[in-house]
Amino acid sequence: MAIYQLPELTYDYGALEPAISGEIMELHHDKHHAAYVKGANSTVEQLAEARAQRSLGHLPGLERALAFHLAGHALHSIFWTNLSPDGGDRPGGELAAAIDEFFGDFDAFRAELTAATGTVQGSGWGTLAWDPIGSRLVVHQIHDHHISLAITSTPLLVFDAWEHAFYLQYRNVKTDYVEQLWSLVNWTDVASRFDAARTGRLSGLDAP
Repeated sequence: MAIYQLPELTYDYGALEPAISGEIMELHHDKHHAAYVKGANSTVEQLAEARAQRSLGHLPGLERALAFHLAGHALHSIFWTNLSPDGGDRPGGELAAAIDEFFGDFDAFRAELTAATGTVQGSGWGTLAWDPIGSRLVVHQIHDHHISLAITSTPLLVFDAWEHAFYLQYRNVKTDYVEQLWSLVNWTDVASRFDAARTGRLSGLDAP
């Protein structure tokens, strides 16, 4: 039985239109995310075989592959629940207060995450995360799936900046795509992750 499984979306492929087309959502979820899940499971099997045979010559490559696929799986799993057909507007409560504390105000935070997402060189993500060492919110620019993210940080809100997430609809105008993502943000989900992260839990990252 596969260790990792592709999560089901809680909304229809076309539910995020016009911001994200149903065609992109179907391809993104059923093809790209599914490929990371398949890659993770395949790499786990290869690692088990290498251990059984005491043949660890390819271990560095296998470990890098596992990190890549697992990070892609985790980030996409968060991305789907970060978005909602009923999303948008601004957060409230303790999350809003924390954003004001660590970024000055919501507009400053929005501008920083927008810039981080829009200026990723190549493939990557813009991410709002909780840093438990500094007990603060931070914005990370992730390259590919797992480079440049502080090792202790817990992602709360992730914006996918890989071309497969937007190019079919927005072509090379990534900034328009990022602006549309703000209209979909599920702040209830982000706030739940924020609450979990502050208590040392990995909300959404322990799912299959």
